[in-house]
Parts: sequence; structure tokens; C-alpha cells
Amino acid sequence: MWTKQQLIEAAFGELALAHVVFDLDADTLESALRTLDSMMAEWADQGISIGYALPATPDDSNIADDSGIPDGANRPVYMNLAVNLASSRGKTLTPQTIAAATRGYNALLGVAVTPIGQSSGLPLIGAGNKPWRCF
Repeated sequence: MWTKQQLIEAAFGELALAHVVFDLDADTLESALRTLDSMMAEWADQGISIGYALPATPDDSNIADDSGIPDGANRPVYMNLAVNLASSRGKTLTPQTIAAATRGYNALLGVAVTPIGQSSGLPLIGAGNKPWRCF
């Protein structure tokens, strides 16, 4: 399982800033961590629940913590983080980065979102079921 710092470093690497990863100051890393936490909170609100360890408050977040996400979600997360960080770094994204971020987000959206009404086990009206046949 990747740490939050590894996700941030991979995002900066995607922005062609890999050579400066070790020169990133604490403020830059903290800002990127808040961007990552915000992005993952937004995804959670959209129903994309992949196990990311969201902090209770921004001050509770620690860059050395495990991210909590499965290995298969690492690339979509850091690619989308790179998209979010690009404008603040004055970087122009390549079409390949944008496409990979979009594909990864859509894949996570398809896998992680639980359709409404699926948890009760009862058939849904309108899914070929008539209200007079449900009981």
C-alpha cells in the first residue's frame, strides 16, 4: 500500500518535476497533501469509496500515513492529482496525462460506486418489476 507521500511524489513526477521531488519543501508537500485530501473527499462525496484514509480535519493529515487505497487505484489517483496540481505549478499537461487521468477516474467510478437501491436485496420497481408483484 502506498503512502500519501508516494502518491504526491508520483504526481509531481508525472508533471515532469521528478528531478525536483527531493527538493520539494515542506510547504509544497503540505499544499499537495491538502489537494490530495480534498480531491479524495470530493470523490467520496461522489460515491467513489476506495478506502482512502481521510483525516477528520486538514490538520490531522500526515504525509507519511498509508493512503489506504488498493494498489490498482494508485495510478488513477496520482494521475488525477497531477491534473489538480498542474495549474498551481504553471505546467501544461500532455494529452496522454489528461486521457490517462480521465480513464482512471472513469474506471474507479465504474468499480467503486454502489448503485442506489442495490443494498436492500428487494427488487426495484421499474427494473421490470411491477408494484403489485413485489409482495
